[in-house]
Amino acid sequence: MLTVYTRHHPECKNASDKTWRRCNCPKWIWGSLNGKFLRQSARTHSWEAAEELRQQLIVEEAPPSRLSAETQAIPVATAPVPVEASVHPPDSAEEINPVQTRKARVTVEKAVESYLADARSRELKPATLSKLETIFRKQFLAWTRVQGLEFLDQLDLDALLSFRSTWKDGGLAKQKKQDRLIGFFWAGVRRGYISQNPTMGLGKIKVVQVPTDYFPRDEFLRILDATHIYGDPRGGFIPIEDLRTRLRTMTLLMRWSGLRIRDAVTLERHRLHGDSLLLYQAKTGTPVYVPLPPHVVESLKNVPPGPKPNPRYFFWSGNGQPKSVVADWQRSYRRLFKLVNLTQADSSPKRCHPHMFRDTFAVEMLLAGVPIDQVSLLLGHASVKITEKSYSPFVKARQIQLQDSVRNAWQVGANSTPDPENSPSKTANSNSRKSGWQLIRSADRPKADKERTTANGDQRTLPYDSEPAHKPVPSSDRASGKRVRATGR
Repeated sequence: MLTVYTRHHPECKNASDKTWRRCNCPKWIWGSLNGKFLRQSARTHSWEAAEELRQQLIVEEAPPSRLSAETQAIPVATAPVPVEASVHPPDSAEEINPVQTRKARVTVEKAVESYLADARSRELKPATLSKLETIFRKQFLAWTRVQGLEFLDQLDLDALLSFRSTWKDGGLAKQKKQDRLIGFFWAGVRRGYISQNPTMGLGKIKVVQVPTDYFPRDEFLRILDATHIYGDPRGGFIPIEDLRTRLRTMTLLMRWSGLRIRDAVTLERHRLHGDSLLLYQAKTGTPVYVPLPPHVVESLKNVPPGPKPNPRYFFWSGNGQPKSVVADWQRSYRRLFKLVNLTQADSSPKRCHPHMFRDTFAVEMLLAGVPIDQVSLLLGHASVKITEKSYSPFVKARQIQLQDSVRNAWQVGANSTPDPENSPSKTANSNSRKSGWQLIRSADRPKADKERTTANGDQRTLPYDSEPAHKPVPSSDRASGKRVRATGR
């Protein structure tokens, strides 16, 4: 029986595993064939090519199949056949079935179609299915055809690195595309199409997190003022004043509700109950409402109809895909932001987009002292970690704690500054550090901590109920080596 193995280079990271297939080390064949030991180079770095050579050697060196008795009938006088030869069994399994059956190789096209069919059966959202179609059918499958890669097992790490080099997306989009590619090959492993996942060697794509920006109060007022002069005075499908009022109402809705632009555009009228707006249904089935200011509620109730009004929605006609109407509103906001012309402190243009109204809602809530877990519920995040990732710099309670700690450190530094003429002793420095630690710990100490009055009449707070101040041990006892239990423990 012949076997393929890898003769690794000394610097190969998989040198301890001779069955590792995906490295670029030479492949060899060894084993026994017709009772003879064989070891030879496959003259390739591909495991699949070495497997094909192994099968070819087995076929070429296997003894021919026995012919039927009629074709082997020879006159006894000229060529007697020994009885032992006529009943001798085959020597090995290779003589019975020299060519082993192998599972049919799966093409890339079949793997892609199977993966997309499974995605559709899992009832994924249309937007997700559209992205998967673009990545695997329009990009990945087309690239493999150009490269001449027909079968899925032909795609190794080098091929996937070459495919990744063709991506022209941003960092975050590349990261998500790579995650979907890894999931595609893991699906192939689970289906038995391939034995190993070649994407395991892909390095992680680094994404630079852009700090969340928002519209302060003065900038938001400038945006609202610009809605009064927005648009072409000649008008369009609806009167220009109606167009401006709809844009202004949409801006107020996203700012005071925290809705995404898609959710705001497709907002249904029945979700407005008095001055409260139903945002979404939580997993517990409890409706979550957010109150709206009176002027926002009044604007929503009196919003002018669009070109094709629908009594079910505030802004959408209900025709076509939501993606199309969202693109129309985004174009309107690009014109509006260009009209406002917001700038940074260094006079550079400020990057503005409609999602910043949602960010403004979250930031203003956090700066007002609303707990971040409640803000996470209002935003509809699946976990508070998502909220912390984007908005943690704006958590007011955390900022107050950090600022108090820094100010306490200033005070400690001022009290412990050494005098050039009269340098303090080591004991004084130690006491200063202890008092500084007490100052820092007292910044966020609960109000329930106990207080006690000293002999001088000053009130001092105990560090914690479980850590009362203990009596210092006299120096004479320390010098004599006595072991003295601290009182008050």
